[in-house]
Amino acid sequence: MDISILLIQSLNAFQYGLLLFLVASGLTLIFGIMGIINLAHGSFYMIGAYMAFALGPLVERWLGGGFLATLLVCVLAAAVLGYLLEAAFFSYLYKRNHLQQVLMTYGLILVFEELRSILVGNDVHGVPLPSWLKGSIALGDVMTYPVYRLFISAVGIAVALLLYWVISRTRLGMMLRAGASNREMISSLGIDINKLYRLVFAAGVALAALAGSIAAPVSSVYPGMGNGVLIICFVVVVIGGIGSIRGAFLAAMLVGFAETFGQVLFPAAAGVLVYLLMAFILLCKPEGLFKQG
Repeated sequence: MDISILLIQSLNAFQYGLLLFLVASGLTLIFGIMGIINLAHGSFYMIGAYMAFALGPLVERWLGGGFLATLLVCVLAAAVLGYLLEAAFFSYLYKRNHLQQVLMTYGLILVFEELRSILVGNDVHGVPLPSWLKGSIALGDVMTYPVYRLFISAVGIAVALLLYWVISRTRLGMMLRAGASNREMISSLGIDINKLYRLVFAAGVALAALAGSIAAPVSSVYPGMGNGVLIICFVVVVIGGIGSIRGAFLAAMLVGFAETFGQVLFPAAAGVLVYLLMAFILLCKPEGLFKQG
């Protein structure tokens, strides 16, 4: 393989892994800390992409903002949606068994898909790249790499550092880790665990929507786009260790490189490599790469 092609594929794998981490980090918070099997998490990724498509022109017309303002509005709107959904539905699932969680969150998938069809139709849509991110950088004499993909990587790195700091270095992170270990004990110390979980769920939804918003210009916006993302994100969470942010980051990188280079080197078996990787890691470390917390 030529060195320039290797470099480009490595950058693609790194960018894809960081995008996976954005979605999987939200699932890690909801599944790992709150104990909710949220099958609707892929729908939040889809909602973020459709919000970038639908709200972009409105934000530019009403607020005079551009792409970054649209991202901010999408993230805030998704956080509000997550907060309301947790209060209306998910708050009743903490003491229910996993089957009831699966049934309710699968029902939400159907609701979101039907609402998407009613509001924006079933067509495939595109989201234009912002003018300041349309360029490419040269990699050698003939190879170039899109600046927007580097922007996606930068956002993923920034979110990873922010999450690590919040979880590991702040009082909020300490409460989250304690609440994940012993919900009753943290409540007896005077901390409103229900409000805390509501904020965690809102953050998880916002992260998935952020991933969908920044992925929309390169992947288009289409019905059911969250289904495939959901499966691969559960793979990332399981490989990394349920509830571990650093595990989700490392697992997302491994999955990104395995899938990207698998499609280049072993196209016939590319769809299987990620699951073989998961099986191998779980055979060696059944709890995942890192334990919870």
